[in-house]
Amino acid sequence: MIPAHPSSLPPLFIFEMANNHMGDVAHGIRIVQELREACEGFPFRFAIKLQYRHIPDFIHPDFRQRLDLKFVKRFSETALSWEDYRRIKDAIVENGFLAICTPWDDVSVEKIAEHGYDFIKVPSCYLTDWPLAEKIATTTLPVIMSTAGEPFEEIDRVVSFYQHRDKPLSILHCVGEYPTAESNLQLNQIDLLRQRYSGVEIGYSTHESPEQVNAVMLAVAKGATIFEKHVGVPTDRYPINAYSATPAQIRAWLAAADRALAICGVTGRRHEFSATEQKTLGELRRAVFARRDLQPGEIIHLNDVFLSIPGVQGQLVANNLSKYREFRVIRPITANAPVLPEFVEETDHQRVIYTIIADVKALLKASRTVVPSQLELEISHHHGLENFRRFGSTTITVVNREYCKRIILCLPGQTHPEQWHQLKDETYHLLHGEIELTLDGVKRILRQNEVVIIPCGVKHEFTSVHGAVIEEISSAYSQSDSYYTDSTINANKHRKTYITNWMD
Repeated sequence: MIPAHPSSLPPLFIFEMANNHMGDVAHGIRIVQELREACEGFPFRFAIKLQYRHIPDFIHPDFRQRLDLKFVKRFSETALSWEDYRRIKDAIVENGFLAICTPWDDVSVEKIAEHGYDFIKVPSCYLTDWPLAEKIATTTLPVIMSTAGEPFEEIDRVVSFYQHRDKPLSILHCVGEYPTAESNLQLNQIDLLRQRYSGVEIGYSTHESPEQVNAVMLAVAKGATIFEKHVGVPTDRYPINAYSATPAQIRAWLAAADRALAICGVTGRRHEFSATEQKTLGELRRAVFARRDLQPGEIIHLNDVFLSIPGVQGQLVANNLSKYREFRVIRPITANAPVLPEFVEETDHQRVIYTIIADVKALLKASRTVVPSQLELEISHHHGLENFRRFGSTTITVVNREYCKRIILCLPGQTHPEQWHQLKDETYHLLHGEIELTLDGVKRILRQNEVVIIPCGVKHEFTSVHGAVIEEISSAYSQSDSYYTDSTINANKHRKTYITNWMD
């Protein structure tokens, strides 16, 4: 069965024998054996495909002797008995190949199921043959289908038909020209198929000249995981057509695919980084040096350090200086000296920030407050992030001109410390929840949809037991116009964290 996530298995290479057995069982078995040798050493899955036709049904009785007709001649002269077909199929399995077969009529579908094939293949010309599709759907076999000459509307219908019948399905990009000119291979269709039919394995059925190997390399790079090619063995008695590959050409084709897979590397995960790569990148990263003497207990900020190369082994680099990370000095660092991990204590606040964002979004949802997604989130942690749940707030500035509108969120149990403004008049409109608001020492309860005016100079503090959302309308806002009764807050120049794209 074709897996839902084919990247867990090696790519599947299908060799289409079609009628190249020439109606000769021994020749068909010879093709199988020579292909086995051509495949040795490659880490792929391999399959050989036959085509079944019940000639009495497939060719109209009035035309069975019309050997002047190309396909009547070809199919009549290469016809085999069901027992002979089965002998070649058994040889396919005995030589280690998976067995695939294309039915061209209803009787052939029954014989494919009876003979125990691993997959059933739908050719492009029969993709929308609905009576045949109904017959194929009665089998338990996974379906591989080619798509040459069919618009997406028809492919959609066929995919829906098989998926609604729980048929494991794979789709092959194909161009129905024999051989296909390089200029018309249309390999970008692989991208479209992968985008349109997510979760379905996508492959490439090729008809280009047998010596051409660039196409399979490109198909590999585009994410195809099934590859089909016509094969044959030319002899003095049996010539080979212009689009079928010899075993030697198949080996070159497989080598090209193998090389492309190696070049493309791993899929579905980040690749392993070589020691050489990591060393080179490390040497080019800007290292962190003390701009001045730093004493134990100090929090390192960007203006306390400078960034230069070369650094020393293990030294902090610019990449470590995320706004979520805090470095506290635990051993003295002299000016111009490298900042080493053993000289600092690191605290990573990223998880804390992400939790705050999640709680803010939950409060907005509960309050049914809608804000534009592109607005920045301002997290105020007046006494440090570690104390944010007790003291702090989060604010979304909608507009700030001569007039200002901001949304203030007070999480459950949180208190915004007492402050005042010398320039800004504010109006609070409580959109959700309940707060205890203190104005110049006088406490009052503000409930949902109530409005209060806070003139400039009035000291104000608020807290909420269960969480609240406040719409603040004011004159222009400036961070420098916020004054706190607690002088330690005024001294904390790093009491705010700004987050963009937080709605995503």
